[in-house]
Amino acid sequence: MSRVNLKTSAISASFQVLGMQVNAVQIPDVIDLMERWILRGRDCHFIAVTNVHVVMEAQNDDSFKEAVTAAHLVVPDGMPLIWLGRLRGHRLHQRVYGPDLLIEFCRQTHKKPYSHFFFGGSPGVPEEAAMRLGREFPGMQIQGTYSPPFRPVTVEEDECIVRMINEAAPDVLWVGLGCPKQELWMYEHRDQLKVPVIVGVGQAFDLSAGRKRRAPHWMQEHGFEWLFRLMNDPRRLWRRYLIYNSQFIYFLFLELFKLKQFE
Repeated sequence: MSRVNLKTSAISASFQVLGMQVNAVQIPDVIDLMERWILRGRDCHFIAVTNVHVVMEAQNDDSFKEAVTAAHLVVPDGMPLIWLGRLRGHRLHQRVYGPDLLIEFCRQTHKKPYSHFFFGGSPGVPEEAAMRLGREFPGMQIQGTYSPPFRPVTVEEDECIVRMINEAAPDVLWVGLGCPKQELWMYEHRDQLKVPVIVGVGQAFDLSAGRKRRAPHWMQEHGFEWLFRLMNDPRRLWRRYLIYNSQFIYFLFLELFKLKQFE
């Protein structure tokens, strides 16, 4: 069973996927740990929401793997990781999907004095997501939103972004830049940000803003959300799902049958 060590705020159960350590946690565990980090309020902690795409990016890019493994919490998003966790003895019922984590955290804590900052998404999207969530969860404190440019930012722009977030002083910084950009951004800025919790949530802002549709529940629960997303955005996602998913299955076969050891 997944367990959170409440005394030390450390995760005591995990499993490996192609050499990557994944914490065997569920959304309630993550929310509990986030609240403890907020209440401690001293250090910056970042959470990597990990699925097949993240695992395969890590196989192909050592710097990206370093960023993910440096996360204070690596949570299992994507049903393949949940199935592997179950295979290795963990009671994982549902994936820790970034958009679900955002919604559930807001649902459980909107009456508490926690503040939020939404960073990422196309122009207008984080603002619309914050507005809709604020209506759904009255009392939720939004300290700021920002949609960064798609081009690489200058050093001066980057310093301004960090300063803006630190001056807003949110308890939780939700980062919606997509993989691999959001994991690298959180890793590179973790020592500059005075924010207790940073979470990479992928397309959560688009979903909360109503800009994108979620896959039907049955597709999510049976590991077919990738197919739904591929059909809706084939030009952007074909490589991720057709190539990376095939590589993942092949590598996993090698690992399960001890034909190759991944580190």
